[in-house]
Amino acid sequence: MSYTPADQLDLMLFPTWLVPVEPAGIVLTDHALGIRDGRIALIAPREDAAKYAAKETRDLSGMLLAPGLVNAHGHAAMTLFRGLADDLPLMAWLREHIWPAESKWVNEEFVTAGSELAIAEQLQSGITCFSDMYFFPEVVSQLVHKHGIRAQITIPVMNFPIPGARDADEALRKGVSLFDDLKHHPRLSIAFGPHAPYSVSDDKLENIRTLVAEMDIGIHMHVHETAHEVEEALKQHGERPLARLARLQLLGPRFQAVHMTQINDEDIALLVEHNCSVIHCPESNLKLASGFCPVERLWEAGVNVGIGTDGAASNNDLDLLGETRTAALLAKAVANSATALDAHRALRMATLNGARALGLDDHTGSLEIGKFADMVAFDLSRLAQQPVYDPVSQLIYSSSRDCVRHVWVGGKQLLDDRRLVRMDEERLITTAKEWGEKIRSKH
Repeated sequence: MSYTPADQLDLMLFPTWLVPVEPAGIVLTDHALGIRDGRIALIAPREDAAKYAAKETRDLSGMLLAPGLVNAHGHAAMTLFRGLADDLPLMAWLREHIWPAESKWVNEEFVTAGSELAIAEQLQSGITCFSDMYFFPEVVSQLVHKHGIRAQITIPVMNFPIPGARDADEALRKGVSLFDDLKHHPRLSIAFGPHAPYSVSDDKLENIRTLVAEMDIGIHMHVHETAHEVEEALKQHGERPLARLARLQLLGPRFQAVHMTQINDEDIALLVEHNCSVIHCPESNLKLASGFCPVERLWEAGVNVGIGTDGAASNNDLDLLGETRTAALLAKAVANSATALDAHRALRMATLNGARALGLDDHTGSLEIGKFADMVAFDLSRLAQQPVYDPVSQLIYSSSRDCVRHVWVGGKQLLDDRRLVRMDEERLITTAKEWGEKIRSKH
């Protein structure tokens, strides 16, 4: 709905720069943003905004107000495995360290502690929405509800037993039940998360296809993460993993292909034909030497590309601003072009593209009238960011997550001058240290 000066707003913000992301490439100066009932109600020049009354006003001088960052892929509870098994290739890392550690330690208490730590770290990093792919999704859902952040919770599915589900059928049943419980929640959405083509059989993928069609939800899956994965698929199935998923009719606008470091022309054609999204996780891919996602080729082909941190066990942080800088620099090297993935497009990838990948772009990802007020104020006033010619370039190339000052989700402030409003930072640190000591003594 539209508002008039006779309508009192809940909050009016006065940043130095306002970057709505949509329309693309725009930087507004001397503008204000007003919020009412959790949504953006006004974006206007300061002199026009002065006509509106607001219960609260905030001066954000020296700050850039942007949409909250969208971390489109991660494993939140794995923050408790941060640094546990570094400098190893993917399959050795998984089979010899991560999977054994998960079988020993992962329970509801572990997921609670790790996910709370991740939520706090993400808020301090300017992330207002994240996608989580991990065990005990009902636990993470409760934490998202409690702490005010926005999330897509994906239901993990594998052919073998996992923490919280004896088999794939039980995982699917629990996923349907969780979806039914949360389908009207304003900040939570559910998707199915079959782990990877090599860990989920055709019959289970067909079950997922049937369910997502009935429920109109997304599929979130690691695909083409390594060259080895593709080679093994060709040996076993005679086709590349993405082609197999296309044959099984899993691809579509709600399909979220995570990693995609191994891409040929046929893969791109499938992604375009089915209007799939790709989630790029450059730092995890670099650390595990998994390969390079050709972001510029995908962008030029019209594929929607979001960005994710992956889990802290393979990254080792949940710093999406840093991830975006890495993505921008890596894209230039991979494309052999200095113009590839410029700063404005990189910010779009970390906001609106991620929201679109998760099916949430009608609600978040850009600063537009009527959308939820999911926002972050970045402080660009410090010495290392001067002088400021293009504030978006300064944000992507010269800034770190330490410049995140304020965060709002649905108009509610969750980070105030870098202080977590709803969470006890000292308690989270103490709990994480206790888990670390326990895991270290038995690893």
